[in-house]
Amino acid sequence: MNGNIVAAEIGGAVEAERALAVSLFDALRRDGLDEPGVTRDPYGPGEQRAHATATAAAERLGLRVERDFAANTYMTLPGRDPGAPRVVVGSHLDSVPHGGNFDGAAGVVAGLVAVAALKRLGLTPSCDVAVMAVRAEESAWFQVSYVGSRSALGSLPDGALDAKRIDTGRTLAEHMAECGGDPEAIRARRRFLEPAKLRAFLELHIEQAPSLVEDGLPLAVCTGIPGNFRYPNARIEGRNEHVGLPRRFRRDAAMAGADFAVALDRTWEEHEARGVPMAATLGRFHTDAALHGMTFVPGLFHFSLDVRAYDEAVLAGLDRRVDAIVAEVERRRGVRFDLGRKARAAVGPVDPGIKASFEAGARALGLPFAELGSPASHDAAAFAEAGVPMGFLFVRNQNGSHNPEEAMEVDDFLHATSVLTLWLAENLCR
Repeated sequence: MNGNIVAAEIGGAVEAERALAVSLFDALRRDGLDEPGVTRDPYGPGEQRAHATATAAAERLGLRVERDFAANTYMTLPGRDPGAPRVVVGSHLDSVPHGGNFDGAAGVVAGLVAVAALKRLGLTPSCDVAVMAVRAEESAWFQVSYVGSRSALGSLPDGALDAKRIDTGRTLAEHMAECGGDPEAIRARRRFLEPAKLRAFLELHIEQAPSLVEDGLPLAVCTGIPGNFRYPNARIEGRNEHVGLPRRFRRDAAMAGADFAVALDRTWEEHEARGVPMAATLGRFHTDAALHGMTFVPGLFHFSLDVRAYDEAVLAGLDRRVDAIVAEVERRRGVRFDLGRKARAAVGPVDPGIKASFEAGARALGLPFAELGSPASHDAAAFAEAGVPMGFLFVRNQNGSHNPEEAMEVDDFLHATSVLTLWLAENLCR
């Protein structure tokens, strides 16, 4: 069969699974319904229900289901050679508080639709294809990146299991154990997934900005995932003083925070002018609610910082730049910065061969597409850091992500899933 015939058959088989996709998205919305939007809390009831929903769908498809030390769920279509390095397709099922229904979940549903389409066509892959429903990707809850994927790969940072969930105050280890995980195996760095035994990791995700809407395109092939460094709980210590104190005597923590923010934004502006992509975000930025008031000079200021870039050298330079800004503000304002615990995630490069195959597949399917760098972090980056070849697809989404208005169209989802499925068919089912 020529490539176009294969592509047409794949597209038709994926379209035939439209009802499966719609029913799964509807069920996942109910799993996390929390007006406004959905809340599928990691290692909590929302995420647990979502994993149960995915498991039930996998069992109806006749897939093998298993879980690892972090309670990630694997739903496997067996291949002709069970000893061959396997392909993992997936994403996460947790959400931010009051988020949308498609962030993360689209990648799991796409994996299930893809294997259903292969089964519909009677295609058996050369190796196992595992659809992975990843735990706890959203770092907003535990302030730790890629909990599920890093746990599976044996690379969860030291101390991460002791991180406390922002709403319960209980540790990641406690929550994980309650959901069937084995935190001690993770502390011992036992691996459920050996990178050398993985042929590829493939992820599909909604776009988290309106670029594809702006360009009128249904999907994009990702060119890379940024790395980052983060300070979840930074603070500036000055001195509480009366509002009448002259400026020259003040050690104003709030004004120091403002100086830091302006310098950080200027750094971003300079990089942007040179065509070097990066981003800096001050997610929390506030005085101490227990002490602040209209007639007090603030002596304490809290903030969080996320800095990201697509190149490790750029990221290292930004790290040094933040240190320099801190030193300058401390000197000028007479304050002290305590940046606290530092978290880091490596840049996630996409595999050039997979990227080229995705692009060829989109052309064979007659689908217009863009090339797009990810503005956000994703589990795929943890696999890339471990040396696993990685490919990533974006689906058009009108209203951004991490909000109740996520607006992915099923047609766009099926188009992108067809590209994913075609890769599986052409690379594993010949």
